[in-house]
Amino acid sequence: MDANKPIAVGIVDSSPSNAALLWAASRARRLRLPLAILHVLDDRWMGGEALDALPYIDALRNSALGMLKEAGERVRAAEPDLQVTTELLEGSVGGSLGDYSTKASMLVLGSSGHSRAALTDRALQAAAHAECPVAVVGAGQDGGQGVVVGVDGSRESTQAVAFAASEADALGEELTVIYAFTGPNRWIKAGLPSSSFAEHVVQEEQIVLSETVAGLRQDYPGLVVHGVLETVLEPADALVQAAANARMLVLGSRGRGGFGRLLLGSTAHGVLTQPPCPTVITRLKKARRE
Repeated sequence: MDANKPIAVGIVDSSPSNAALLWAASRARRLRLPLAILHVLDDRWMGGEALDALPYIDALRNSALGMLKEAGERVRAAEPDLQVTTELLEGSVGGSLGDYSTKASMLVLGSSGHSRAALTDRALQAAAHAECPVAVVGAGQDGGQGVVVGVDGSRESTQAVAFAASEADALGEELTVIYAFTGPNRWIKAGLPSSSFAEHVVQEEQIVLSETVAGLRQDYPGLVVHGVLETVLEPADALVQAAANARMLVLGSRGRGGFGRLLLGSTAHGVLTQPPCPTVITRLKKARRE
């Protein structure tokens, strides 16, 4: 994580946003990083700045500036040694926060609590565009234990594992590495014949998981690591279930099964619409694709 870049938190007037603000401030204090508090004035309300709309637009700006000021004062009172700045952005929520992410070491947002079908959620937009890790935090998600990370053998998930292991080691937490994939039992139930091929598939995937766990134990000898192979639940459901009482869930922006045209993979999308605990989507460095 870049020691010269602040942790940025995007806020709105909601309970999850307040939780995200406190989580970001706590993390900034622990890592001795500045905190940047942001709010985006959605450009859908700007309407070309027609003369008859100016009073309404000014009211929105003043309200947003007041919210930023109050948030800054609250954090400074709780964390007097923390360097805090506030900034009002204008434009699309996802695009504006995505652009700002180049200046940040992490972008923190409150979850919306939307259903899995909601495609316009600001957290999903920002996670898809961000150039740094994005943490999505919901209300009432403090007090968990352990760090959970999803893997699938892809380069993106390798970055996620590195991030999760570093976090777990720094926090003194145990790490659970979950590899969820479509197991051969589904193929058999669909009418395909059972054979040694199905067993071979599971063995091959178990090797991927075992190698991942073995590498972590070598790099972090004091870290307790658990490896879990899941062949029944969908990856997003498996991760949400495993991280229900976790301190943090980590996954890559797009894994081996993602479609190239998607900025955010289906597993990351599924988890972010129902995050069980503070959830980090890693974007440590771009992975070149053939």
